[in-house]
Amino acid sequence: MKLAVVKETTPDERRVAASPETVRKYVALGFAVVIEAGAGEGASFPDAAFAEAGATIVEGADAALADADVILSVRGIDPARLGAVKKGALLLGMLNPYQNGALLDSYAQAGLDAVALEFIPRITRAQAMDVLSSQANLAGYRAVIEAGYHFSRAFPMMMTAAGTIAPARVMVMGAGVAGLQAIATARRLGAVVSATDVRLAAKEQVESLGGKFVMVEDEEAKEAETAGGYAKEMSEAYKKKQAALIAETLKKQDIAITTALIPGRPAPRLITADMVRSMKPGAIIVDLAVEQGGNCELTRAGEVIEVDGVTIVGHRNLPSRIATDASALFAKNLLNFVTPLVDKETGALRLDLEDEIIAASLVVRDGTIVHPQLKGAA
Repeated sequence: MKLAVVKETTPDERRVAASPETVRKYVALGFAVVIEAGAGEGASFPDAAFAEAGATIVEGADAALADADVILSVRGIDPARLGAVKKGALLLGMLNPYQNGALLDSYAQAGLDAVALEFIPRITRAQAMDVLSSQANLAGYRAVIEAGYHFSRAFPMMMTAAGTIAPARVMVMGAGVAGLQAIATARRLGAVVSATDVRLAAKEQVESLGGKFVMVEDEEAKEAETAGGYAKEMSEAYKKKQAALIAETLKKQDIAITTALIPGRPAPRLITADMVRSMKPGAIIVDLAVEQGGNCELTRAGEVIEVDGVTIVGHRNLPSRIATDASALFAKNLLNFVTPLVDKETGALRLDLEDEIIAASLVVRDGTIVHPQLKGAA
């Protein structure tokens, strides 16, 4: 079987879907691994490292994709490249399925079987395949580093002969995987950290990392988490109460990091223009939800702007800004997904459509968009 890895074409995407370590393991599984030249350059994985691990390096995407049985990607394949793909090939990637109906339709027309890695269920057996968690973890870390870069003060308390420097105050909005890592990183740097989330269950996690939990705790808050572990959309009445609490808290903060996302919906608006203008001069906002509309009203996707002395960081794709580690973890997630698909006796690839993980993540099959949440999306 041929397994192909191509160079990503999405702007600002430096990650790659395989690492030299995972290539070795694919070869051991019986795959002939073919990688487009330069695919790993942005993640500091040179062609020579892939070749040493057992991959064949080829020039151009067409050569890599031709006759491939499995195609690994970070963001999917550009439709312009589909002419080289054979029908029945299995494509794996973060396909942004809710917003990319036309892309899924192009995969269906090409006869691909496509797996949207975002849809891998949050069950124990799938934890090692969870790309959202692995990438969000690094995004949370990187958000604090980005904030520190733009912040004109120090994070920890410092007592010197010239005087005492007060610790930075950091507020993290959204205590999922990215938020928890942001809390932990800011705490390691010496900041005083507070955090908020609509899920009351996050309180214990925030406090275990040394943060202070800020939330309107009422009956609605007790039901704010789905069975899959994601945040639910809250009522307008709850949003107003929470916004008032956050507005007062933000005035005292030096840094705000927003991470709140709801699958398949625009990012919830957490910081209004008035809230931004109420913050201290020199304050920093890092908005991790920018690709889904942003948690801050004034964020501009792909830009760093200043509004009344407050710097708002709207970088897209933070995991790509730490591409080596992000690629290594992403590649391992993919390896953990693919390995069970290989029949141990015959070495053939087998998709068990009854398997909970496959059923939840397979979005295109036999020329049709098959996922129940996406039918008719194209």
